[in-house]
Amino acid sequence: MSRPIVEITHAEEFAAAHQLVAAHLSEEENRALYGPCFTRHGHNYVVEVVVRGPLDGPTGMVMDLNVLMRMMREELLEHVDHKDLNVDVPFLAGIVPTAENLAIAFWERLAPRLAQVEGCQLARVGVIESRANRADYCGQNS
Repeated sequence: MSRPIVEITHAEEFAAAHQLVAAHLSEEENRALYGPCFTRHGHNYVVEVVVRGPLDGPTGMVMDLNVLMRMMREELLEHVDHKDLNVDVPFLAGIVPTAENLAIAFWERLAPRLAQVEGCQLARVGVIESRANRADYCGQNS
């Protein structure tokens, strides 16, 4: 009998500053494209990580959520919380720190760690920038 496939989600909050600026554009072009987000500002972000896998009958878990929480804190939060995403975070160097790009970068940081957890698959990384704006990334093959 096959085990049911279940998705679990863990969310963490962090505060960070950023400026939306594309290096290949002039200041005028950046201001026109990004509007008020061209000015350095901050957000209280939420990052959600969804993991999919078979439910383990004896434990009743896909994976230990405490392990997922530690992975997120070690791979993401320790690097981005209370930082300037444009200058303080090496793994974000050279990218415009939009919510979309953050979701992809966070996926790339977490995927290798989650691949080590038997039966688990990273299903989605969501970055919530405000109550009105979020970005979700589900990997290349979605």
